[in-house]
Amino acid sequence: MDAPMTFRAVRADDLPALKAVIETTTLFPSEMLDGMLAAYIAGTSGDDLWLTTAEPLPLAVAYCVREPLTAGTCNLLLIAVHASQRRRGLGRALLDHVEATLAARGDRLLLVDTSSDAAFDGTREFYRRAGYEEEARIRDYYQDGDAKVTFRKRLR
Repeated sequence: MDAPMTFRAVRADDLPALKAVIETTTLFPSEMLDGMLAAYIAGTSGDDLWLTTAEPLPLAVAYCVREPLTAGTCNLLLIAVHASQRRRGLGRALLDHVEATLAARGDRLLLVDTSSDAAFDGTREFYRRAGYEEEARIRDYYQDGDAKVTFRKRLR
């Protein structure tokens, strides 16, 4: 990144730009964001954390939830960076900001799930470089031969 990036909470008017971010990935159809964000925008999502880049427009997004029945364990369900901004440190800066935000509110562990498929080799390496440890693998989770790989990081 050329300059330090600042982050803020997602707003309702960010939805078109966030969809544009998702459309540059292979994560899921961007139309799914409408449903994913509905409770958050309505103010009924509890402790859910949605963050994006500050102005001029959202170039990345992160979505994290607290795991029920735990004491301060969170799950990062989404982190995505617009294709035009990848490999510039924005994803790492956003992840660092998510971690700092969670730690500041008293959370202690952050989990993230990804696929064992070769297409996700870079994703798994991203989390390893950020200090995450592989905690578990559930074989054939996504489909036969594709395990769910869970990483964890202690926040405090």
